[in-house]
Amino acid sequence: MTAERVLRTYITLVVVSTGASSMIWGINTLFLLDAGLSIGQAFAANAFFTAGMVLFEVPTGVVADTVGRRTSYLIGTAVVLATTLLYLLLWQTHAPFVAWAVVSMLLGLGFTFFSGATEAWLVDGLNATGYRGSLDQAFAKGQMANGIAMMVGSIGGGLIAQVSNLGVPYVARAVLLAATFLVAWRSMRDIGFTPKPRVSVRSEMGGIVHASLRHGLGNPSVRWLMIAGPFAAGASMYGFYAAQPYLLQLYGHTDSYAIAGLSAGIVAGAQIAGGASASYIARIFKDRIRTIIAAITISGAVIALIGLVTSFGIALVLLMVWGTMFAAITPIRQAFLNSHIPSAQRATVLSSDNLLGSAGGVVIQPALGRSADLWGYGPAYLLTAAIQLCALPFLVRARRNDKAVEPRPEEALALQP
Repeated sequence: MTAERVLRTYITLVVVSTGASSMIWGINTLFLLDAGLSIGQAFAANAFFTAGMVLFEVPTGVVADTVGRRTSYLIGTAVVLATTLLYLLLWQTHAPFVAWAVVSMLLGLGFTFFSGATEAWLVDGLNATGYRGSLDQAFAKGQMANGIAMMVGSIGGGLIAQVSNLGVPYVARAVLLAATFLVAWRSMRDIGFTPKPRVSVRSEMGGIVHASLRHGLGNPSVRWLMIAGPFAAGASMYGFYAAQPYLLQLYGHTDSYAIAGLSAGIVAGAQIAGGASASYIARIFKDRIRTIIAAITISGAVIALIGLVTSFGIALVLLMVWGTMFAAITPIRQAFLNSHIPSAQRATVLSSDNLLGSAGGVVIQPALGRSADLWGYGPAYLLTAAIQLCALPFLVRARRNDKAVEPRPEEALALQP
């Protein structure tokens, strides 16, 4: 297998898996409400999904490193397929909330199996086949493909629901996931991968905790950025999923599912635009932390405006602005973290950073969902803005503790093992 074929297979997997998964992203909250859940219960179900990702990220990472990336990806696809069908069954039977909580956690388990395995498979394959390009370019192609697939899938899912019902996009997702499984079965081969000796999950988690404390929370330049993460991540999760019913409320037709799909598609388009502009922003604004502080402040104001406006069109434009800004600062944040973490501990610290962000979603999503139950979506969006702005004091501390705005070449080399 050549490097070009490895990259082409990776992009194909990104397109089919994201296209399948995103079929329901534009209407998922509406689906849960239609199944008989309250607004608070709907976001609590989302929180259980996030909790599943927190609990199972490390154990499934052990599977990918000991058994193989391909095996992990196939297991994950199968689990997401099975839980998608279970979601459909729960919707048809108007199942109690406890059933939704259990299945949502299993859905989170499925995504942890194949999310990281895909990137690890790509890097292994490119290194083994003599890839001459940069990994940045390879991942950029994947990000663009991911955004396009999300846009097509979420808008398509909304249109399908509009002409049929809310359950049909889940059937379409299951069919596409089956196709994803077949593509991975035929195309993925573990190239350049040497399995680790089988270890216990407990010892693996112990190593991660030790390394993350030393090189993550123990690193003054990284610590405060990681602590700020749960506020921004939790606010973004609620902001995305609450946009579906809130925009329909402003639109005046709560059964216009195509509009809900359009909202997710707009966020996907904003992701593409934000990712494409990140490199330009980084060249213009050299101080990464200051750039993040400015973006969090402005996007927090945009979220508050979303909660205050009564015009559907204005809310849609504000949602696009918010999505673009969030997508633009994500690679800048990743670049800052990577420039301050030693190479040997990079994956470990980034994993713990993801865990903190997901943990924020576990707590914040149901709390904001309950507030929407009590006071409505508008006030809940105002609370969302306040929660996101809670990240600012920690970001200010991060900038104070950072000794250099841009690591010098000799400093970057010092971070190598």
